[in-house]
Amino acid sequence: MDGWVGAWTGGRRAVHVGNVADFNEQFLLEPSSEKRFTVGRLWAGGSATERRADRLRRAHHYAGLAVGYSPEPAALVLPAEVDRAWIDWLARELDWGPVELFNGIASGTTVAEALAARPALAERLATGPEPVLFWGRTPDRGEGPELAAVRRYEAKDAAHGLFTALAQDHPGVRVPRQEPADGPRAAARLLAARAARGRATVLKSSYGVGGYGTVVITPEELAAAGGARALLRRLVREDVLPPGGPLLLEEYVDGGPAGTGRLRDLTFDAVIGADGRVHPVGVGEMAVDGTSYQGVTVGPGVVPPGAAATAERFGLAVGERLAEAGHRGWYDVDFVTDRERRLAPTEANLRLTGPAIAFVLRHRLDEVRGPGHLVRTLDAMPLGARLSQEALHGHLDRLRPACAQLGATLLPLIVTAGHEPEPAVGLALAARSVEALDAAQALLGAAHHGLGRMFEALR
Repeated sequence: MDGWVGAWTGGRRAVHVGNVADFNEQFLLEPSSEKRFTVGRLWAGGSATERRADRLRRAHHYAGLAVGYSPEPAALVLPAEVDRAWIDWLARELDWGPVELFNGIASGTTVAEALAARPALAERLATGPEPVLFWGRTPDRGEGPELAAVRRYEAKDAAHGLFTALAQDHPGVRVPRQEPADGPRAAARLLAARAARGRATVLKSSYGVGGYGTVVITPEELAAAGGARALLRRLVREDVLPPGGPLLLEEYVDGGPAGTGRLRDLTFDAVIGADGRVHPVGVGEMAVDGTSYQGVTVGPGVVPPGAAATAERFGLAVGERLAEAGHRGWYDVDFVTDRERRLAPTEANLRLTGPAIAFVLRHRLDEVRGPGHLVRTLDAMPLGARLSQEALHGHLDRLRPACAQLGATLLPLIVTAGHEPEPAVGLALAARSVEALDAAQALLGAAHHGLGRMFEALR
C-alpha cells in the first residue's frame, strides 16, 4: 500500500497503546542520568507524589485519543477505565472489526510501569502479528537514533534552528526571531526591555506539551503584574511555566484583527516510513485558545490551497531533516500566520498529536462511507455537571440523532474526564460541510451547558 497509511501501518489493523503520560514524563521529570530534561508541569501545592499523580491523571484522560491512532484498531491499551460501550459506538460508526480492549491498566503509574507488572500483556504486544502504535517514542523502548531525534527536536530552540536553516528556500514562510535566557532573572530583564519598546513576547520553556510552557506576554500585562519578575513568579505559581531552567523569548507574530475568515493556526502532519521516506498526511486549521490547543478541523477546502501548499512544502522539508536525524513515524509542524498571510513555524512534534486523530478519522470515514468528509475534533468541551461514564454515554446518545439531522456524525474520544472538578469530554464531528460542523458544535455546546441547569432544577 502506498501513501501515509502504508508507511504507518502497512494497511493492517494495529494495536494502539495510549502512552501519552510516558512520552510527557521523559521531559517533565529530571532523571538522574539526564539533567538537561528538567522542565515540568508543576503546581505550587502538594508533594512530588501528588504532583506526579496529577500529571498522570490528566495525561491518561488524553490517552483516550488512542482510539484514533490508525484507521482500524485490532486492540486498544488504555491507562484509564473506559466502558466497552464507547468502543462499540466507534466500531459501529467506523465499521471496525472486533477490538480487544485492555483498559484501566495504569492508575497512578505510566503505561511502561504498568506493562512491566503485567508480563502477559507485554508479551502480547511484543509478539502479536499486528503493528503496535504508540503516542510517541519513550526510553523504555530502548535508546537509539529515533529517541535521540525526539529529544533533540522536541526542544523548541532546536526546532527553531531547523526552521531558520530551511526558511530561506521557502517563500511565504517567515521564522519568528528567538533569543534564549538562561534563567528567570535573565528572562525578566529581556522581557522588560522588550515591553519598554512596546513589543509583545512569546515566552517558552524548552519543552512543553499542549501549549503548556508557552505564554504570550503583552506590555500591558507586564505592567499590570508589577513588573517582569513579579509576572514570572505568578506564572510559575499558576502552573503556566515550569520553575527555573532556561527560557526562550520569541517574537510575537501579529496575525491582524480577529474575525470571520481569519486564518491563524495551521498544522501540517506527515509520516516518516521505515525507509526514511516522508509521506504527507494533510494540513488542518487548529483551534487555539491563547496558546492552548483545543482541536482541529481537517478536510477538503478547510485551508486555502495556497496556504496548504506552502505548509506542505515546508513541512516536507522539515520531515526530510528529521528523517536524516533518525526519526521514524508521525510528526507535525505547527504554524501561525502574520498579517500578510505568511506562515510562521512555531514548533515540531515528533509524535502523534491531536490533529493526527482527525486525519485518521477522516481517512477511515472516506474509506467506508465515500470521499469528501470534514472532521473536527473538540478535545475538551466543558460539561455543565459532573457525569459518570454511564450518564455521559446517555447524554451523548440522546444528542446523536440531533447531530445526524444536521448532517454530522458524533464520535466520542475522551470520555474519562467527565467526573473531574472541571468536567469535560473530547469529541469528534464528521460532516460534508463546515456549516454542518458549526451547527453540530453549537448544539453540543448548548446541551453540555444545559446539564448544569438540569441538575440545579433537581435540587
